[in-house]
Amino acid sequence: MNLSVFFTLLLAFNLHTLEIDLKDLIGKWQLVYFEGMDKIKSSPQYKTADPTMRINIDYKIKSRLENSVYDFISTDSLKYTDMENGHLVVKTAKIQLKDEDILVIFDGKETREAKILEVDQDKLVLEPISSTSTGGKLIFERILEKKQ
Repeated sequence: MNLSVFFTLLLAFNLHTLEIDLKDLIGKWQLVYFEGMDKIKSSPQYKTADPTMRINIDYKIKSRLENSVYDFISTDSLKYTDMENGHLVVKTAKIQLKDEDILVIFDGKETREAKILEVDQDKLVLEPISSTSTGGKLIFERILEKKQ
């Protein structure tokens, strides 16, 4: 009986761990949803803000979604958009995959980590790992390149 419990636990553990290969990420991914934005919109500050302030926040959220693209150009490099001093910039970073499906992004100045919760042909779900933030999940959809 103990042996069957062991195999059941082993199977459950293997099903929980994704079999991720960085080759599966190669290509462009558009951010379509960020859980942290729902937290902003449900906050008392947003709900009690004047209409102009809410329109401004909504515009920033929409802009962030439309302009957040991760382009995994190889199994060790990533180009991504970021905000610097209120301007969109494209940055290049080195990446690697650690145990437990942790994506590590080295952009020269800092190191960021995110747990890969899901990846398939069309969808990528990341959960940033940070001691200072509880931003929530980031959901990306693959951008299909048009053939000429």
